Formats: sequence, structure tokens, C-alpha cells
Amino acid sequence: MEQTSFTPITTDLRRRINRALGDDCEIADPQALADYDHDASELRHAPEMVVRVHNREQVQELLRLANQYNFPVTPRSGGTGLAGGCLSTCGGVVLDLSGMNRILAIDTRNLVAEVQPGVITQQLREAAREAGLFYPPDPASLDESTVGGNAATNAGGPACVKYGTTKDYVLGLEVVLPNGECIRTGVKTRKGVVGYDMTHLIVGSEGTLGIITALTLKLIPHPPAVTGVVAVFKDLETAMDAVAQVMTRGHLPSAIEFLDYKCLALVGDRLPFNVPGGTSSLLIIETDGVAGNITDEIDAIGRICREVGAVHLHPATAPDERERIWEARRQVSLRIHDHAALYVSEDVAVPLGCIAELVARLPEYEQKYHLEIFAFGHAGDGNIHLNITAADRDHPERVEEAIRALLQLVLDMGGTISGEHGIGAAKKRFLPMELPAESIRLQRGIKMLFDPNQVLNPGKLFPNT
Repeated sequence: MEQTSFTPITTDLRRRINRALGDDCEIADPQALADYDHDASELRHAPEMVVRVHNREQVQELLRLANQYNFPVTPRSGGTGLAGGCLSTCGGVVLDLSGMNRILAIDTRNLVAEVQPGVITQQLREAAREAGLFYPPDPASLDESTVGGNAATNAGGPACVKYGTTKDYVLGLEVVLPNGECIRTGVKTRKGVVGYDMTHLIVGSEGTLGIITALTLKLIPHPPAVTGVVAVFKDLETAMDAVAQVMTRGHLPSAIEFLDYKCLALVGDRLPFNVPGGTSSLLIIETDGVAGNITDEIDAIGRICREVGAVHLHPATAPDERERIWEARRQVSLRIHDHAALYVSEDVAVPLGCIAELVARLPEYEQKYHLEIFAFGHAGDGNIHLNITAADRDHPERVEEAIRALLQLVLDMGGTISGEHGIGAAKKRFLPMELPAESIRLQRGIKMLFDPNQVLNPGKLFPNT
């Protein structure tokens, strides 16, 4: 059962926290505090207190106090999530881990990295690249999101189609449990099957079972070259047929992204070419590996796209041109957000063969609920970002009904309600749509075993009961 009553952060309790962690840990400036009541979702929850820590011992002290005095602790780092997972929905203390931001080691002999949770994902990728190695996970916010936050949510990105998600690169963790005790999970080797897999229980648990204070991450050799092509199709159905043909003919690109015609209308001006037609859809396809091999492969992929029905192919071989194309892709969410008064991002995933069908069904939901829906995402793994927008905020009940109907459609197709953003606070009411009651009961039991006083990130994942 979720904790419903916590001790408020009184002046005396604030003083005790500062004394235990150090007076320089509290963030008290009103302008700085304004950053902590939101993430990238539409939710807003102001914390009672914010502390920024720099070592594991401070995390342990805070959680011991939380259990002693019965106040909630909400871990946070980059604050780039889209599900409200780092918001203090029950008040209490927000624990900012961004100060734990050191890359402790890049081990070129064993191909592992040792990092603290506040390390920016892009910085880790760059440090690995300097050593000739590669850390593949690439969430859209990789220049702002942190490795610890990525692990807590099992973040994905365009590279998932070939390289997998964050969990595939987490070998081991240092974790502070809700009672303040610290454990090490996992291994530093490529294999390890001793006992339950505690590492991957913590990864993706959205900060509800423990606070990650260090990570051992797998690195791989950096691909020597990258090349790409952008293919334009008359409609999304044809584009998705091309994806199926590319992959079933033996090709495994390092990225396959798609944009529907509505997204192209917003960001087409950022592309290095003009997109013909008013209902065109676009695929961004990249391959990496040995230069000669990937040149032949991208040519073969281009031929498949032409065969299926691509109306335009634009080679993307130069790094600056590829970056311009990816910048247009990264601008999609921002421009949709600016385009509408109400903006809700859903990140469903469906079997590959259902992508075109799902997107083809969107107009009936737009018409029924008087909304506009933009579709883009990771075509190679079926992860579709449905951005549901409205011209005003006057009918929240209609938007809620539309979201629930769309999620049910996804589930009916054999999909899932979240491919990479997580559940957090934003989607917990939808959890029973996908998970049976017995599964939720077992998961609540795991939470209670780890956190009997329910002080760590309460109000997340599970629906209110």
C-alpha cells in the first residue's frame, strides 16, 4: 500500500538535513528552485526542499533521515524525462544527483566505463570515442540527460534497432537502498549468472527501488565509419513496407527513423532538400561499420527503397549533412510543443508490421476527439511517438478519453503503452490496461520489500489504491 501521509519539511527538519549533509547542499535560491517543479512532461509539482549531493555517503544520510522522520525522497538528475518520474508528487525532498558527475574510468583493456550517475550521456559517448570505444545508447536528450537517469528509465533512442537499450550496457551498479544501506550488483565481466539479476531489476525501476550512485557500463569498439540515406515516400504505408523489406533482406541499420507528413510540415525547412508532395513520409536510415562495406550496404538499402516506391533519395554521407538531418529530427518535439496549446507525448510501441496500420487509424481518432496527432519515431523497433495536441486546454476529459482509446488500440495490436519514456506519474493510471492485477500485486510486493516505509519516489508507477 502506498504511503499517503508524510511528515512535512519543517524548519527543524530542514536544519537536521542540512547538518547531516552539509549546509552547502541545499538549493534555496527561488530562481534555481523553479527548475525543480517540472520535467519535460506537462506535470508540475513543487518540492518542499531540494538538496544537491556529491557523494554516496550524503545519499545514505538523507535516506536514513527519511526513514527516521517519515518524509519522501525523489531522486532527480537531468530532469529531461517525459513521465514525471523525477517530480515530488508527495512533497518532501528532491535529491539532485547532477553533482555526482565524474567519469571515474574508461578501461580500454576490458572495454568498460565506471561513471557516476550525473554524467551527461553525450559526455560519456565523447570520452569513450576519444579512447576508440563506443557507448551506443542515444536518447534524444543525450546532450542533457544523465547516465543514471537513462538507467533508471532504461532509456532508448534511434540506435536501439541495432544496439539495444541502456540495460544492454549496464554490467553492474552501486545502489543505495531506501533504508540507506549500499549494495553492489552485477559484474565487471561480459557474463555473470550468480543469483537473481538485481542489476536489471534496478534498471528501469524509475528510482523506486534504490538510488544509483555508480555504474559499470559495457563499451564496444567504435565503428570506423557511418553513412546514411534519407528516403521520401508518397505515404507512410509505403515507407513502412520499405522498412520491412530492408530488414527481412538481411540488413540491420544502426538507425531507422520516420516522420509523417505532419511532422515534415513543421521541420521540413531544416532539411537540406525539399520534400515533394503534401502527404509524404520520410525515413532516415544509417549504417555503421567498415567504410567499404557500409557504402555497399547503404547503396543496397537505397535500391530497396526505390524498388518499394521511394520518390526521392538523398545521400547523407558527410558528417555535417547527417548532423543537419538529425537536428531536424530532434526539432520535431519542440516544434509540435510550440505549435499547440496542449501537448501530450505518448511513446507506444507496436509490432513492426502494425506501424502503418496504427498511423493510418489516427485520422479517425483526430476527427472523433477533435485533436491533431503527430507521429514520428523509431521505425526499426516499432516505437512510435504519438504527440497528441489540441488548440486549447478547455476539454481535458476529451483528451483523456482519446489517450485511453489510443492506448487500447495499441494494446489490441499486441503493443505496449510505453516503449522508452517509462510510467512515472504521468502514465500510472494506465498501468492496469496492460498489466494484470496479479502482476501489479507482485510488483507492489517487490516495492514493499525494498522500501517498507515507502519513502523513495512514492507516487510513481503504480495506480492509486
